[in-house]
Amino acid sequence: MEQGVAEPVGERARADAPATSAPREAPRARRRRTRQRLALEITLLAVVGVLLLGALGATAGALYAQFYSPSAFVSRYLTMLGEGRAADALDVPGVAVSSADLEDAGLPSTASDALLRQAALAQLTDIAVVSEEMQDDVAKVTVSYQAGAYPGTTTFRVERNGWIGVAPAWRFAQSPLAVVDLTVHGSMQFTVNGFELDKRQVSSAGAETDPAAPVPLLVFSPGVYSVSVDTAMSATPGVAVLSDAPQTGIPIELQAQPTEEFIGVVQERVDQFLAECATQQVLQPAGCPFGFTVRNRLDALPVWSIAQSPVVTLEPDGAGWKIPTTEAVAHIEVGIKSLFDGSVRAVSEDVPFRFTGSISVLPDGTASIVVSGAE
Repeated sequence: MEQGVAEPVGERARADAPATSAPREAPRARRRRTRQRLALEITLLAVVGVLLLGALGATAGALYAQFYSPSAFVSRYLTMLGEGRAADALDVPGVAVSSADLEDAGLPSTASDALLRQAALAQLTDIAVVSEEMQDDVAKVTVSYQAGAYPGTTTFRVERNGWIGVAPAWRFAQSPLAVVDLTVHGSMQFTVNGFELDKRQVSSAGAETDPAAPVPLLVFSPGVYSVSVDTAMSATPGVAVLSDAPQTGIPIELQAQPTEEFIGVVQERVDQFLAECATQQVLQPAGCPFGFTVRNRLDALPVWSIAQSPVVTLEPDGAGWKIPTTEAVAHIEVGIKSLFDGSVRAVSEDVPFRFTGSISVLPDGTASIVVSGAE
């Protein structure tokens, strides 16, 4: 039986037991690292959350500005006009007006809507929002644009009109329509941006329309409107106006000038009229601007001719035209028998005369010409 070497119990216990310092420090280090990692993760999550909230806020702001703001509402209306979508623009809340609305704005309540259509719209481009300002629950939106060849700026008043889901809806607090008060002298027909109109079609008086009276016409704002006359009787180079203010009156007065073709027709009619006067074998042709007076008896019937034909010109006269005082010369051949001694004398004499004329344009488009003598 082997004898072992005796080993102190205390020494063996110290040799077999693990170190006491390591077990105490490792859990604390792990917990410290865990806390640091958790704090870092929380910080990163907070940063990401802030960034997400900022992105969502920016996105919401961008969506509002682009689709749901007063400026977006006005921009859509102008875009419709620029694309020629007159019917859609007229359906935008707050655009259409009633007779009472026009009266309240001091505009003619009988204004025609004939120009509120695609055919009467001109080009509208370069639309840009200049500013948007809220004042007493009404947004004032100012936009710039190019209407045809004319740059312009208009301010619109917009108000709340309920909600679209969680987004606000809008309407015009003041209609953007305006009224062109158009007076055209010398023609019942005219064109606006190439769209042909007749006063009797757009006037509330219909066929009884006074040709010299102004015709009120509703127009979109903004927009440029070019008015001209181009008929067989009269024409004008036209005039263009920019409608750039909502619910305002825009007076336009246009004087058409007679065409060379029309003057030629009147010249022919006057020459024909005088030639017919010359066929009357009397000293004073009935209804004619010339005549001859004698104190003796006639030996033979007089024979008339037109020695010098007139050169006809036309001048505006209210809704129609007039021939200003014009000179011409007739010639008479007549034999005169003396009451004193019975002698016969042959007379061959030029007879100068003056005349004027009035020309009325009839409902069927023809012209009525009346020639009369002038002193």
